[in-house]
Amino acid sequence: MRVHLGLIVPTLVVALSQGCMGDFGSGTLPSTARSADGGPVNAPLSLDGGAADKGVQPNYDAFFANDPPAEYCGPDGGWTPPPLPGGTPECPSDKNREGCPCTKQGQKAACWPGLRRNRGRGICKDGETVCTLHGEHLLRWGPCKGYVLPKPGATKGAEACRCFSSGQWQIENLAPCFVNYQSTGKIYAVSTYVDAKGQAKCPQPSTTPPPAPQPGQPWSKNALKVDCAGQFELCYTIKAGDPKNPSAGDCVLARVCASAWYPQKDVAQPLPPLPAWSSSDPACAATFDKVGGYGEMSVLGQSIECDSIDDGGKPLVFHRVTYCPLACSANPTLPGCQNCGNGANGSF
Repeated sequence: MRVHLGLIVPTLVVALSQGCMGDFGSGTLPSTARSADGGPVNAPLSLDGGAADKGVQPNYDAFFANDPPAEYCGPDGGWTPPPLPGGTPECPSDKNREGCPCTKQGQKAACWPGLRRNRGRGICKDGETVCTLHGEHLLRWGPCKGYVLPKPGATKGAEACRCFSSGQWQIENLAPCFVNYQSTGKIYAVSTYVDAKGQAKCPQPSTTPPPAPQPGQPWSKNALKVDCAGQFELCYTIKAGDPKNPSAGDCVLARVCASAWYPQKDVAQPLPPLPAWSSSDPACAATFDKVGGYGEMSVLGQSIECDSIDDGGKPLVFHRVTYCPLACSANPTLPGCQNCGNGANGSF
């Protein structure tokens, strides 16, 4: 019987970066132009930006008819409707749209010509506008410059500017262990555990396959920090195959998941430990032994803003970790071992 640790993978922080940001800018548009959120640009305005009839209360539905704030899907009693912006439905104060009233010439302010649900998510960012004198007396916001909108056609990830566009899933231990049962000539995989010194260790192997995990020990601690609250199931799946060309036919060595309510965005929260596992597929372990494999990080869930976090109803794979063939652990100079690593930072 031969036991060896497949790979000692150091603490992995998957950085779900916001990506690069371009400068879309905007020039002066004709009066018939529309903002990305459907609002008017350089439209006829009342000088004070208020309701035409001062005796009529502002209409909540009118302000949000074409550009509603995010919805809510969370615990009862945990949400109140967003406050009504100032101004008018055509010129709400939270957007500073081009052509809408302003009060001080030369004043600079953040502006957003997109939808409220995308603002500040993923690659999306506000632009800047300047209060400009039009004619002799009328002050209006000028062009919104430097903003970044969602990439056309994007449905997931940072370019879509929706929930789960940026954050981190930190997993402390990603190393599997492989046991070669020489009596049968077959290799089996089993999860490692982290000892008191923080080192990944193989469990004491059983005399007959498949090997059993270390009693009472999970595989790994993990924590989540992401840009929105919600109910998420995060899974890590180890497969044998080429990480550069993943295939639906690649065999699964192990799949472990952690499910939790994530209550506060942008705050690191420990998730339930990833459980110990044991593989009963020696053919898959043998393939991993020869060619290596990869670990897929995926998520499935619903945000507090009612976004479905998935890939067309299936788990959304947002990162892959490369594992070397087992022979690379003993001899990293072998062909194919130089360019494969034990872990990496990923993004989506």
